[in-house]
Amino acid sequence: MNLEILTPEKKLYSGEVYGVQMPGISGSFEVLEKHAPIISALKPGRLKILKDKTALSSGGQNHLAFFDIQAGFVEVLNYKVTVLVEGAVGVD
Repeated sequence: MNLEILTPEKKLYSGEVYGVQMPGISGSFEVLEKHAPIISALKPGRLKILKDKTALSSGGQNHLAFFDIQAGFVEVLNYKVTVLVEGAVGVD
């Protein structure tokens, strides 16, 4: 599925991913391929990108990416995840 992370200033991330874990306002949740369509509010916290299936078993940093995000929203629709946040910073 395709993931885009957008702020009012720029696009921070765009690419094919296996899944993404996000800080929802009612608790963290994960979106994987074929997820049902949703729109959800996000609270400030860490967003974790699973670049491929090996990220689940190996936990290797080459298969993961992290962003510290401010509040925003996420939309999941037609194999595309769009994260709209007030701001975000990539974490190494």
